Amino acid sequence: MAEIAGVHRTRVSNWARSKDAGGTGGTIPFKHVPALIAAARTKGIELSADSFLPGAEPAPAQEAAE
Repeated sequence: MAEIAGVHRTRVSNWARSKDAGGTGGTIPFKHVPALIAAARTKGIELSADSFLPGAEPAPAQEAAE
C-alpha cells in the first residue's frame, strides 16, 4: 500500500490508527485513492472512489485460484 500510494509505511499504518491516537480513524486520504484504484484494476479487483467512503462495503475477496 505504501509503495502504491507513494508514502512511507508509517503513513499507511496511520490510516488504521484512531483519530485520538493521531491517525485518520480508518480513512484513506482521498489524494491516494486514484493510485489505489489503478493498482487494484491491474489485479482484476474492482474498486471505485465510492469504495473509500466511510461505511462502504469491502471489495469481495479474490478466489485463491485466480
